[in-house]
Amino acid sequence: MKDTTLEGRAKTKNGVTRLVFSVVCILLEAIFVLLLFTGLNRYAEAINLCTRILGLIVILNMYASPVTSTIKMPWIFLIMVFPIMGLTLYLMVGLNGGTSKMRKRYKDIDERLLLLLPKNHKIQEKLQHTIPKAGNISSYIQRNARYPVYQNTDVTYYDEALKGLEAQLEELAKAEKFIFMEYHAIEDAEAWQRIQHVLEERVQAGVEVRVFYDDMGSIGFINTDFIKKMEAVGICCRVFNPFMPGLNLFLNNRDHSKITVIDGKVGFTGGYNLANEYFNLTHPYGQWKDTGIRLEGDAVRSLTVTFLEMWNAISDKDENDMDFAQFLPEYPYEAQQTGFIQPYADSPLDDEQVGEEVYISMVDKAEKYCWFMTPYLIITDEMAHAMTLAAKRGVDVRIVTPGIPDKKLVYSVTRSFYHELVKDGVRIYEWSPGFCHAKMSVADDCMATCGTINLDYRSLYHHFENGCFMADCDAVLNIRNDLQETMKECRDVTEKYCSGRSAYLRLGQLFMRLFAGLL
Repeated sequence: MKDTTLEGRAKTKNGVTRLVFSVVCILLEAIFVLLLFTGLNRYAEAINLCTRILGLIVILNMYASPVTSTIKMPWIFLIMVFPIMGLTLYLMVGLNGGTSKMRKRYKDIDERLLLLLPKNHKIQEKLQHTIPKAGNISSYIQRNARYPVYQNTDVTYYDEALKGLEAQLEELAKAEKFIFMEYHAIEDAEAWQRIQHVLEERVQAGVEVRVFYDDMGSIGFINTDFIKKMEAVGICCRVFNPFMPGLNLFLNNRDHSKITVIDGKVGFTGGYNLANEYFNLTHPYGQWKDTGIRLEGDAVRSLTVTFLEMWNAISDKDENDMDFAQFLPEYPYEAQQTGFIQPYADSPLDDEQVGEEVYISMVDKAEKYCWFMTPYLIITDEMAHAMTLAAKRGVDVRIVTPGIPDKKLVYSVTRSFYHELVKDGVRIYEWSPGFCHAKMSVADDCMATCGTINLDYRSLYHHFENGCFMADCDAVLNIRNDLQETMKECRDVTEKYCSGRSAYLRLGQLFMRLFAGLL
């Protein structure tokens, strides 16, 4: 939409207003702190002593926590060297998991919702017997994320986001009862407007339509007027965690999920958001590589539950659902495929890093190969160790990352991990045509994942995410084949990063790694 239109000018004005407001809030906080310490100069020693005592208490508590040392150590270093700045950053960003009120709200919703998922013990046992290594990973997901494994589900894999969008538009037009859409980023431009046109038609036909988006993820695309616009055409719309600098202690946790559910029968997920660049309608970073999957059958039930959790738990001010069963219909379906499908979600509000553990388990269980595609590579020591150990025992471990970055600083941190991986046998490929945003893994032609979970701290520790574990189905081989074709378009940078780095480069990368958890 051009900014010469009235709505376009309003969008630009509101976006600038929000940005100015955010900057002013941060500047006011900085000025306040400066004036506070200037006026209390005579008490500087006492303040310094109190700060260091508080810092020591925080460090001891952090040291005793179950969080990985890769995340703990940079915070400990910052607090020890720069007590005031380190403590401030830690209290604003490092404390993960929101408020106790938020935790309770999610726990209460989960206790009601997750009970509506089937146990599917026989299917779990069948997978364990058919492919034991995939069965072990599936069992972990069911025990710790409480999402079961299904059969009677057909999976279609899309090697381009645009193919996924076209399939979604086709299915949205068939909706009879409800449509749920949850996305990290929505851009009110051509791609979204095609979707909105279909949604408005379905609303007129009596279909209940709900749209849920993350405010931080969409802040460069839309503003809060988007909610009013949706409600004006009959679409229920909610925003996750509105951006309010200095006022929102839950700011560091974002909703990074991408889910569409139609009538509880068909579901979509994958790496792409609903913005033009994901479908190569615009090219800010060269070509865009993204992928997704379509589910039809029993496994869609888990996607529905994941959406309902977020929709109902985010705020205690909205009117929430009292009857979840109406959105979890039982209907006859006979799948054409015989594989195992397990959609799952990962929350920062618990102490279980499901996304990371699934990836680590994939590498640990792999016997021949394990390949990944990720837009960012900022991993813990545990993840790096799993990859290098697998490579040392002869497993073909490969990682595909972007050739053109969307964030240069994050890209520099991503490359800082290359050397320690490639020196032990992991191969790194950079996709030359542009930016690969897909989040996938595949191992031994028998199991794969596709979803929203990047190989970085944010996805693995701070964000609400969703993924899908698949075993013994066509989509596994389709993902394998797509990665093979993608690697042909990549530059293999393995040998380049095997050699030693200059002292200057090592120092710079070590410094950037200190702040990797904040990126």
